[in-house]
Amino acid sequence: MPKFASFTVAPSLPKRLAFLEAIARNMMWSWNHDAIELFRRIDREKWEEVNHNPVQLLGIIAQERFDVLSKNDSFLSHLDRVSEYFTSYLNGPTWFQKNYKEDNPDMLIAYFSMEYGINECLPVYSGGLGVLSGDHLKSASDLGLPLVGVGLLYQEGYFQQYLNIDGWQQESYPINDFYNLPLTQVLDSDGMSLKISVQINNHPVYARIWKIQIGRIPLFLLDSNIPENSREDQDITDKLYGGDSNMRIKQEILLGIGGIRALYAMGLYPTVCHMNEGHSAFQVLERNRQLMQRMKIPYKIAAQATGGGNVFTTHTPVPAGFDVFSEEQIRYYFMEYAQELGLKIETLLKLGRGTVDGRSTGFNMAILAATHSPMINGVSKLHSQTSRKIFKNAFGSIPEEEIFITSISNGVHFPSWISQDTAQLFDRYLGTLWKEQPEDQSVWERVYEIPSEEIWRTHERRRERLIAFVRRKMYYQLLQRGASKSDLDSANEILSPDALTIGFARRFATYKRANLILHDPARLKKMILERDKPVQFIFAGKAHPHDNAGKEFIKQIVNFARDYDLRRYIVFMEDYNMNLARYMLQGVDVWLNTPRRPLEASGTSGMKAVPNGILNMSTLDGWWNEGFDHNVGWAIGSGEEYNDTVYQDEVEASAIYKLLENEIIPTFYTRGRDGLPRQWIDMMKHSMAKLGPTFNTHRMVMEYFERFYLKAHQRLMFLQKNDLQQAHELSKWKDKIRDNWEGLAILRVTTNSTEHLKVGNKLKIQAEINFGLLDPDDLNVEVYFGQLDSNDTIRVGDTMSMQLIQKNSESVGLYEALLPCKKSGRIGFTVRVIPDVQRLTVKHEMLLIKWADWAKQQ
Repeated sequence: MPKFASFTVAPSLPKRLAFLEAIARNMMWSWNHDAIELFRRIDREKWEEVNHNPVQLLGIIAQERFDVLSKNDSFLSHLDRVSEYFTSYLNGPTWFQKNYKEDNPDMLIAYFSMEYGINECLPVYSGGLGVLSGDHLKSASDLGLPLVGVGLLYQEGYFQQYLNIDGWQQESYPINDFYNLPLTQVLDSDGMSLKISVQINNHPVYARIWKIQIGRIPLFLLDSNIPENSREDQDITDKLYGGDSNMRIKQEILLGIGGIRALYAMGLYPTVCHMNEGHSAFQVLERNRQLMQRMKIPYKIAAQATGGGNVFTTHTPVPAGFDVFSEEQIRYYFMEYAQELGLKIETLLKLGRGTVDGRSTGFNMAILAATHSPMINGVSKLHSQTSRKIFKNAFGSIPEEEIFITSISNGVHFPSWISQDTAQLFDRYLGTLWKEQPEDQSVWERVYEIPSEEIWRTHERRRERLIAFVRRKMYYQLLQRGASKSDLDSANEILSPDALTIGFARRFATYKRANLILHDPARLKKMILERDKPVQFIFAGKAHPHDNAGKEFIKQIVNFARDYDLRRYIVFMEDYNMNLARYMLQGVDVWLNTPRRPLEASGTSGMKAVPNGILNMSTLDGWWNEGFDHNVGWAIGSGEEYNDTVYQDEVEASAIYKLLENEIIPTFYTRGRDGLPRQWIDMMKHSMAKLGPTFNTHRMVMEYFERFYLKAHQRLMFLQKNDLQQAHELSKWKDKIRDNWEGLAILRVTTNSTEHLKVGNKLKIQAEINFGLLDPDDLNVEVYFGQLDSNDTIRVGDTMSMQLIQKNSESVGLYEALLPCKKSGRIGFTVRVIPDVQRLTVKHEMLLIKWADWAKQQ
């Protein structure tokens, strides 16, 4: 084929409609129901055909239609209303401006993620991680944070799913047409496409930069599919999570190293870099390299100067979820780069080498991220505990509960997931604060003022719309599979708009156990076919293309649904995406979640059900472990963990059936004289009032800002002021500590008595410390204490500082503490020494700790 010159043609909008283009190019339309309805009014059928892509919609509408709309007073009034809202939103005061901007004028947060789920028209996401990233950016926009997103732009994105006649998942990869998506290319000063390069396989790989505007927040995505690259290098941004580990390391080099270079090329210099999972951890190396070159300093000074500005969020509850590359791969891809860092390749390898969950790994991206980030979090309280267990060996002899992995529980962006009907109901009774300040408990208390009749009628409308949507989509699915005419006709009769409807939709990973509900088919069938109290199920979700076990789960559900008696009551919806998710999360009655505890880091789909009044039924894992109480939903089990998974499935499937038979079905179908399920509606209100203020991304992003971003920014500014003076001094002090740590010794620990102590008494503990070549001011001496278990182990310890009461010589001092006896029982204690915490970002940043040797004490 010959090569062609190219040019881009934009729609020719009448002047009166010109602002439509601006609205289409800013993804804030996707969480504004009024803007969505505006595009729908242009052409409802075509709006669905283009998968809710307003840029493509404007490009295919006939000029005559625009001419008609430009003279339609109703449409113009609607356009003006949306335009006024957009202008007010983008230019109005924000939470950050009111509270923090004046004291932090130079703050810039760069948020790195492998995927972003903004809307179904931008298919560059696969599941929960991407949707969380998108919701994070949306709330950052609402709050006015100085934040930019960084990611990759995939030509094929994640796959589209369809099932063959046997119910087996198949994958297709439609090509994304970037020029018909809500994207714009970033241009250089000459008006040409701005490009950056990274070294991969000892040659440069180039990438251009695209921008998606998400309210106030720009999201920058790198695209290697350009003529300057070989076919092999063009494929780096071909598929999300596609290819082998060599493809993955190339993608992560481009994301981390290329991401920093892209920001710098645009004149953006982040003070805080947030790694959403370890995929982007190579950014810490590039950030250091850039500072080394600019300031002519060695790597260790650069690492000290930038390290305080890194934040790492882990989403992985199992070690197998971390990206690990072989040492051979690191040598191959990073030999020259290590030289640029002034490091031997063995030194670079150590940065990602470690022991996770008791097992040695190769080059672990999570280890690289964690050892360069003083601020680390899991995404639920339970997940942070699991993460501390996983990383325990990587943090030396630090007690598990003191490992600096805290929790910031996930949330969701309510305006993106709430139905228009419910949003309007909230506007009437809660005002607009449910959108502007969803973290405010007092706002959600107003839910109790909404008449039960209105809540229920609103919910019933959403269920009816869900059923109508499912019937249309099922007809199309069956048609694509080559179904018979009778099967096609039956699509119009599946599901009832009045029956108890249970939804299950998520990634079909095996630990999520989508088929658990099928454990006792006869018992389930009996429930479903109860004439007066029927139950129906809607399933959706994708298995990874290489996960045959997950595909088998899908096939089991599809085949079960083919039972002649059940075909009207169970459906599996193909090609799960954000649009299907919204319909389900706004229209089902119960959201079912069955992960094998503790393998669900958080799970956010159930959070999206909350503002819609959908009740959750889930195992006590992830977010539900902290969100559940008996007034807001149902728990499967009591938080047990099992070694025998076969037995676990049997027990928990039985628990699901019992909940359905004894609680859920009776509560749903118990109606008053007015036909309302009063107890069910009360639970809907309790769920919204209790869970709404907590499990939203406004609360989450505010927590990231106040606990992490602000501190990281201030720490970085402190270390880099006066030409990095503080970074130089801190690095020199750390070298002194490390060089002389082995000379430090706890010579003796004594007490006044450990006999006959009572609550209220104090135990005097003294410790004689040999500082060696260190100074007392370099150190903190502490008592570590807590209740002993049956194995004479302190499971959860506490600390108390010891005071230097005398120096016995230049290098020996006597420390003392009076330990109060607050609880009865067996108490254990010991003495330890750590580096002075006042100089560090977090207490155990240096991973150095000296414990008293009790064998020598005796």
